[in-house]
Amino acid sequence: MPAQQKKIIFCVAGVLSLACALGTAAAIGTQLWVKGTILCKTGALLVNATGQELQKFVGDIQYGLFRGQRVRQCGLGGRPLHFSFFPDLLKIIPASIHVSVILFCTVLIIFALVGAGFFMFNAFGSPYETLHGPVGLYLWSFIACSCGCLIMILFSSEVKIHHLSEKIANFKEGSFTFKTQSEQFADSFWVILVCSLAHFLNALLIRFAGFQFPFSKPKDSGTVTGAADLMY
Repeated sequence: MPAQQKKIIFCVAGVLSLACALGTAAAIGTQLWVKGTILCKTGALLVNATGQELQKFVGDIQYGLFRGQRVRQCGLGGRPLHFSFFPDLLKIIPASIHVSVILFCTVLIIFALVGAGFFMFNAFGSPYETLHGPVGLYLWSFIACSCGCLIMILFSSEVKIHHLSEKIANFKEGSFTFKTQSEQFADSFWVILVCSLAHFLNALLIRFAGFQFPFSKPKDSGTVTGAADLMY
């Protein structure tokens, strides 16, 4: 492939990596990871609410990695409550999983920035044969993509398996019990998915530029050389 086309491909990959780093950094600071509705089960049972009456006992909840908000409704109107994971909810959440998600987000940002720098270096500089070259580009893209996948797996398990929304909804609730009625992942969670796909696309762009995947065996040129020698 001509050198000019390789530069364009590396520039595109570098811009994608930089956008992923900025997008992940923005996603960490928001509370748009999970949105849902919570039902005040105790209040609904007290008045035997059914049908449209249940809407008076349905509140909202949304949260991210550091903070969130829930609207508590038990028949007397919505009462918003803001909370933070550190230190408010540290005793009721799976802290090891939650901290791991934050750490992998940080690693994703770091390697996305490193990958963006090396992509630009390979586009406008003189690549080395070690980590500055194609092998390094595959490495940065693989690590960033893997971190994105781990973030989604760990956070999904925290929400679905450990019932994170219900634990947050019932935080410091003595006489009322809340039940998650619906929940779905919000924009920031899908930003991580897009970033993972972007880093996977970067690996394909490197291959499209004409570089072999690491650990792939080069074609054996010994037979061709031997045949050429025999001609002389």
